[in-house]
Formats: sequence, C-alpha cells, structure tokens
Amino acid sequence: MRSLFWRILATFWLGIALVAGLSLLLGRALNQDAWILSLHPGLDDLDSKWVKRYEQQGPAAAQDFLEQRKRKYRIDTQVLGESGQQLVKGTFPSRAAAFEARHGDDRRLPWRRLTAEYTSPESGESYLFIYRIPHPELAAWHRGSLFWPLSAIAIALVVLTLFSLMLTLSITRPLDRLRGAVHDLGQTAYQQNSLARLATRRDELGLLAKDFNRMGERLQGLIGSQRQLLRDVSHELRSPLARLRIALALAERADAAERERLWPRLSQECDRLEALISEILALARLDADPGAAQPVDLAALLGNLQEDARLTAPQQQLQIDLDPRARLEGWPDMLERALDNLLRNALRFSPADQPVLISVQCQGQNVTLSVRDHGPGVASEHLEQLGKPFFRAPGQSGSGHGLGLAIARRAAQRHGGELLLSNHPQGGFIATLSLPARQQAG
Repeated sequence: MRSLFWRILATFWLGIALVAGLSLLLGRALNQDAWILSLHPGLDDLDSKWVKRYEQQGPAAAQDFLEQRKRKYRIDTQVLGESGQQLVKGTFPSRAAAFEARHGDDRRLPWRRLTAEYTSPESGESYLFIYRIPHPELAAWHRGSLFWPLSAIAIALVVLTLFSLMLTLSITRPLDRLRGAVHDLGQTAYQQNSLARLATRRDELGLLAKDFNRMGERLQGLIGSQRQLLRDVSHELRSPLARLRIALALAERADAAERERLWPRLSQECDRLEALISEILALARLDADPGAAQPVDLAALLGNLQEDARLTAPQQQLQIDLDPRARLEGWPDMLERALDNLLRNALRFSPADQPVLISVQCQGQNVTLSVRDHGPGVASEHLEQLGKPFFRAPGQSGSGHGLGLAIARRAAQRHGGELLLSNHPQGGFIATLSLPARQQAG
C-alpha cells in the first residue's frame, strides 16, 4: 500500500468498520433477551439438551437436569408443552410464582424473566422455556460478559490510533522536509538533490519530491546563469561606456571642426551600446514564460530567413533543404531569432563563392535544423566554450558581442532540445538545433 490515497482510504475504512462494530455491539446490548439467551453459559444449549433428555430418558431425568442447572447457575426454569401445561415440576417455587402473579410489572420483580421456544428436530414437538435469573446473578454475568467486547473495542482503538499515527507521520514528516527545502530555496541556500531520499518513495509525496528536485535544479541553474550574466553584462558594458566617456571628454576640449569629426564616433559607440543592450534583453527574455506552444510553419520561417539574408548579404548564396515530414511545436519567434543568429554567423565567416546551407531533417523522434558554412571553423579547444554569453573565439573579427550562440542555445533548451556545435568533416562550421518532433495525432 504505497499510495497515500489507499492509506487514507484504509484509515477511514477502519474507522467506519469500528463504528459499525460498535453499532452492532450496542444493538445487541439493547436487545437484552436475545443477548442473554445466546451468551449466558447457564442457558447455553439448555433447551436442546433438556428436550433430548426428556424425550429419551423421561420426565425424571429432565427434572434432575433442571435442578443441576439451578444449583450451578441459580436459574429457575419452567417448561410448557404445546397445550400450555407444565411437562415437569421445574425449579420455580410456587410461592415465587404467586408473587410474580401479584406483581404483573416485570420491572418490580427481583429477577429477569426470559422466554424461548424450541422445536424438537426428532419429534417435531414445540416447547416453551421460561427462565428467571436473579438480578444480582445477571449483573455479575454482565460484568464478566462485557470484558471481551470491551477488550476488542480497546484493541481496535489502539490499532486504529497507531495506524492513524503512522499515516500522520508518513505525511507530516515529508511535508516538513519539503517545507525546509522550500525555505532553503527561498534563501538561495538550496542543496541539489536534498530530497533524494524522499524522492525514492513510491507515492504522491515521492513524485512531488522528484518534481521539486527538478524545479530546484532548474531554479538554481537559472539563478546561477543570471548571476553570471549580470557579471558578464557589467564587464561588457564597461568598454563602450569608457569609449563614450573618452569621446565626450575629447569633444569638450575640441574646437568646432574637431567636434564635427567626433560626432560619428559618438554615434557609432551609441549604436554599439544599443545593439549590446538589445541582445542582452533578447537573452533575458528567453527565461520568461513564452506562453502556450503552437505548431511551427517551418516553410514560412525559412522563407523569412531567406529574405533577410538577401538584404544583409545579397552576394552570398543560400541553399535550403526542407524535409516535408518535419513537424515542430514551440514558439516561432524564438526559433526564428535563434536560426537568424546562426545564419548571421555563417554569412559572416563563409566565403562569398561558397553557399551557406540550411537543412531541416527528421531524425527519429527529433527534428534537426542545421546551418553550415564553408568558413575556417573553430579550434577544437574552443568548441566547448562556444554558446557561453560574451564568449568569442580568438582571432574572430566583427561587430558581434558573443551572444548569438547563447541565444540559440537557450532557445533550444526552452524547446526541450539542444544546440550542437562542431566543425564539418568536409570543412567549415555547422550549428545544429536538435528539437523534439511534434507527435502526429492518431
């Protein structure tokens, strides 16, 4: 019984069963006559044993049997036949019978009167047994007879209490651990896999712990990346701001002609700063909630990229290979921004006489979107660092800030995929977005 649902259900079921048992016990207690007749040792099988002795051994033996029962249990017995006449003398004195006749109210009598009818299985004759048990004898028997029912109830209550305690602890202890993990996460002191032991449980709390570990790992990764991004942004902003400050200082001391020469430089530095801030904002937006995913029109997306490439690099050849079976679901704007960054890098480094190839192919459960150039590639020792914010391989020239590949990598991760960067075996560099394919209905 691993599931909390079944544990809680079992606890309530035991509680209901206990209540039902108590109800039945109380019902039997309220039905005193049946209870006494069925459970009192002096009346246990008295009717069947008496009838057997009466029919087989005669009235004398039957009378002797009743007297033995009276000496042992202090119970007076009368037996009437079908005609209403006493079959034997019985053990109820005549004076007691007269007293009973004078006091018709049973509540005023010093004994409890019980009646039971018995039919002989051999002769088919019916017999009426009238029992009279003194109240002191009946009270003593009551005290003894209630021991086992009360003991059973006590045991049931103890078992139910222990089971409820175990159930409560099995819920509250994991919740305390989760509360502690939430507190640590709020204080940015969360330890990865701090709920690893709890995650081994096979119930709902174990699933919750697994999800929480994944969430904590992701949040810690986001916090770490944001901190690193903040440090990188602070570092990268220093250079253009320093150049702006220098240019402004020169402009303050320069004459009019010199200032006219410095204005283009100031405008250029402002443009660089604006472009850097735009790329930083684009990278930061990838961590925000993009909304619901939707089917991606790959043909339209590639068409937009082709039109942009014609405007930015009209002399560059661009080849597109689209697998018609490819289906993706995600965020088209995010994918287009990622592929645009990959394409811009390829156009920057690929020779004008060599085409840039964009390929979209189905590979098992994934769809790959590859951009290949015929440029010099990247040294193998720098491949692992590519995709980190603000990293630029040595020897590269251009106006980039090292955020294009980082944006593409983050976009791939938001789609549940990855960015693969490598040198092509036939020369050049290839960047591949490997994303989960959209499952076809039916």
